[in-house]
Amino acid sequence: PHRLPREHRRGARLRGGGPNTPGYWVCCLRFIRRLYAQGLDGYYHVGKAFLEVRMRILSDRLTLSDDPLNPILIVVVKDDLLRMRLLFSHYRRLGVSQFVILDNGSTDGSRELLQERYPQVQTLLLQENTGFCHAVNVGIGQAESPYVILLNNDTKVKSRFVSSLLREIENKPDAFAVSARMLMWDKPELLDDAGDQYCVLGWAYARGKGKAATKYDKPCRVFSACGGAAIYRRSIFEEIGFFDEEHFAYLEDLDICYRARIYGYCSYYQPEAEVIHFGSASSGSRYNLWKTELAAANSVYVTCKNMPLLQWLWNLPFLLLGWLIKYLFFVRKKMGKAYLKGLKNGFRKSLSVSGRAHKVRFQVKNLPAYLAIQGQLYLNVLRILKKS
Repeated sequence: PHRLPREHRRGARLRGGGPNTPGYWVCCLRFIRRLYAQGLDGYYHVGKAFLEVRMRILSDRLTLSDDPLNPILIVVVKDDLLRMRLLFSHYRRLGVSQFVILDNGSTDGSRELLQERYPQVQTLLLQENTGFCHAVNVGIGQAESPYVILLNNDTKVKSRFVSSLLREIENKPDAFAVSARMLMWDKPELLDDAGDQYCVLGWAYARGKGKAATKYDKPCRVFSACGGAAIYRRSIFEEIGFFDEEHFAYLEDLDICYRARIYGYCSYYQPEAEVIHFGSASSGSRYNLWKTELAAANSVYVTCKNMPLLQWLWNLPFLLLGWLIKYLFFVRKKMGKAYLKGLKNGFRKSLSVSGRAHKVRFQVKNLPAYLAIQGQLYLNVLRILKKS
């Protein structure tokens, strides 16, 4: 891998420099996959063997905390030997009591390497790709700690990541989740996510995306924590339920934080907990047909599931406007049909037997929470207009 073609060496430099940087290894992975696609099996296996050696070296450096009160770290992976190498190179001493890897049906040898090189890591093997939500629920079910950290497999954590999240959630008795500050991989001075917001147009959006990270350096309350790098209070899962597996992927973090808000709990943002995020590693790009269709379906499902009928009808004019604007946006990207198909699937999912079973039942005691949520939905539209 150190003898990359010229264009791959240039890409590695643009993404961060030399052989010990994340960007370099991402380019290595792309080169190895390219060799394999061209039928150059010998070179592919040489590259794979090189990664195995690196993982063997790193396996001796991974240590876990003996404190049972420290959180459990859950990472979901599928078919990515190189990203797994990056994973362990940065997560050696995080101060977590459990490290659980959910292998979501890998076929590239990842699971064999995990079991052989990292016996101290609890590896749960799923026979097929069951989706992010099911995999995470399996991991949470294995938790012994009162706190659970979810982390994307395409992230690099900074030194105070775990301690900052743990301190924040312990200091906030009403906190269900705390979101980390996620920075862009190729431009770490810019934000990728500073907690998520949700508005009456039916849009979920990342706070501060693409803006200077220094502008979002104060802790605050947010509508939802981003599940790519966040800590959750495990006891609240037992009260409100786990991640809804009807989502498969996308907006599942919004859905569960919305549900927690209905029950009176809050989500927060803690900028001292930082990760660098590659972004769209699972789906391959920020916009594609599969992601557009699935996210559109889940955007409908979130509203139908969490809003009582009267609130949903009240917000329907805003939701229709939001869906129209999104449709026109995806038409420009030649994905309009996929977006419409997703909306249709979202209504079908909401009206299905399983969808109705997952609907949050209205309770009078939660009326103040519903009113507070409605006010937040209006306020977040104004924040979009103000670009904050």
